Parts: sequence; C-alpha cells; structure tokens
Amino acid sequence: MPWLRKLRNFWPGALRQQVTRTGLIYAATVVVVAMGAFLTANNLMFLILAAMLSVLLISGFVSKLGLAGLEIDLQLPEHIPARRKIRAGVRLKNLKRWMPSFSIHVEGLPGSGVDSSLYFPVLPGGATTAEPVDLFFPTRGRWRERTFQFTTRFPFGFAERREWVTTRHEIVVYPCLEPRPGFEALLTAVSGEIEARQRGPGNDFYRIRPYDAFETARHVDWKATAHTGALQVREFARDEEQRVLLYLDLDTGPDTNDQHEWFEAAVECCAFLAYHLAARGAYVRFRTQEADITLPRDGDIYQVLRYLALVSPLRGKPPGMPDDDQYFPIVFSANPERMARLGWGKPENGRILGPGAF
Repeated sequence: MPWLRKLRNFWPGALRQQVTRTGLIYAATVVVVAMGAFLTANNLMFLILAAMLSVLLISGFVSKLGLAGLEIDLQLPEHIPARRKIRAGVRLKNLKRWMPSFSIHVEGLPGSGVDSSLYFPVLPGGATTAEPVDLFFPTRGRWRERTFQFTTRFPFGFAERREWVTTRHEIVVYPCLEPRPGFEALLTAVSGEIEARQRGPGNDFYRIRPYDAFETARHVDWKATAHTGALQVREFARDEEQRVLLYLDLDTGPDTNDQHEWFEAAVECCAFLAYHLAARGAYVRFRTQEADITLPRDGDIYQVLRYLALVSPLRGKPPGMPDDDQYFPIVFSANPERMARLGWGKPENGRILGPGAF
C-alpha cells in the first residue's frame, strides 16, 4: 500500500530511539523470565523480573539525560570555497552543571557541510571541548542551517538514542577555485595577452619600433638600426601595471539545463581568473549588469568572490558597453555575438568567452 511505504520511509528518520541487537536479546530474556514467573508463581522469579525491568527504565532515563543540555557550535574559517575540504572546529558544551554525558557520537546530516563524525567518550558537567572536523560544501551560495545528530548507547547498549540539533547562522560559500579542464591554459593565455598589451618599462620584450624624440638611448637596438638605417628601440611589456576587466553577462537567455550549467561554469571560471590574476599583482575590475567592483593592486579579492557566491542570472537586462580602454577585457556571455556588437573583445584587445569556450 502506498501509505505504508511512505510510513516505512519516514519512520527510521523519525525514531528518537532504536533498539539494538543487545536490547532485543535482553527484551526476549525479560519475556522468558516473565512467563516463568507467572507460570510458576515463584516470588524469586518476580524479584528477578522487577530488577530486569528497572534496569530497562534506568537505561532509558540515563540515556535521555546524557543527551539533554548539550550545545554545539561550528567554528568556521573566514573564507570557504565550494568543493574543497577545509578544516573547521566543532565546539561541544555540556550545559548541565553536575551531570556528565558519556559516549556521545556527533554527526552532520546531509546539507550540514560536515564531512566526518566525532566521538566524545565523556563530557563532564559544565565542560566545553572542541575537535577539528572536515567541511565540504558541494555548491556555492548561502547556507543557513546545519543539522547535527547526537547518538548514544550509554549505559547498557540496549537502545541507540538520537537527538537532532539545528544551528542557524549564515555561511557564504565561494565558487570553487579549483581549475576545471581548460582553466589553467586560459589563465596562461590571458596573462600573456595582458602582458603584451601593456607596453612600457619591464623585463619581457614586446617589439622593436622607431625611435621617438626625447626617448632614452639605452633601449636603442643597434642591429635593427643598422639594418633599417633609422634609429630603432626595443619596447618591453610593463609587468607592474597589468589591468584586467572581468565582465559577467547575467542575461543568459532561456532557462534551460544547458544554460544553467554554462552559467555555473562561467561563474567558476570568472572566480578562478579573478583570484589568480589578483594573486599575480594585476589590477582587477569586475562588472555585471548590476555590479561594478574595482580593486587596487593587492585589494580584497574576496569582495568579488562574495558577489560571485550569490550571483544568479538576470534575464532580460541587456549588458553594458566598454567604458575604459586601460583594462584588458575578458567577457563571459551566453551571447558572444551581442557582446561583440557592443564593442567588447576587439581583435587583440580582449576575449569573449561563450558556451563551448571552456
């Protein structure tokens, strides 16, 4: 029957107490002793039965008391990227003043981000203890609730008692910063293009060009001068002033699975490039239809990552146009032709990355 199947699916998670194999054997023994006591009317058998039943009652009371008054808190790192195991801390406090708690298992339920279980053999009354734990969040975004399950079989192991505690404070999980296939090659190519575009004093050779009046003579290339008959100078890439503009087009068009997957990949690629370009000392500017974040060198790149953690498509709102030719533009758009018509990604002056680009 359908309702019976639903009940069976629901019931295991709803049980606060589950009888163990030891408990079943003990219960069967109680039944045998009870039958013997009633059939023989032996007072000693009744005393044994009463003692066995009292042990069951004491076991349930102590087990419930052991899980009562426990407080849990998750001590988180400041920055949390998706799909990467990170180290955090679980702080467990016994709010009971005198009564200790014994043999406590703590486990994070699916969606809590906690990727391991903990065991506390004893927690004295009023005491606080902390243990390291692994966190793992599969997707970016805002995570508000984490549910933990407390279990114990103390004192006799007849039953496993469970309690659930939900902690409610907001966690912002950044996009994954681990490279997908093609991300590292794209970073290398983009870095080279940015370096070539930013001409000026530096260490990497850019080109040979005619000499301009009042320039220093120390960069004159005498071989090229002798070959052409006119003064020629060497020009170098300006490695200290790399500027990059990352533009994420939020207008992804129809709401389909393919567009959703591409948008998530674009967000991750944008976060990957922003993080690593900033780490290399580039000036990073980030734009969408609703945001414009300009970072100085060694600026707080986590401003961009926090925005990317929560961004979602904004369908029907057209993208903006280029407004600063000092930055090398990298554009992520589901409609590359439209971005090209707006003036983004001119030849040798930027990139437009659409579906299939990574």
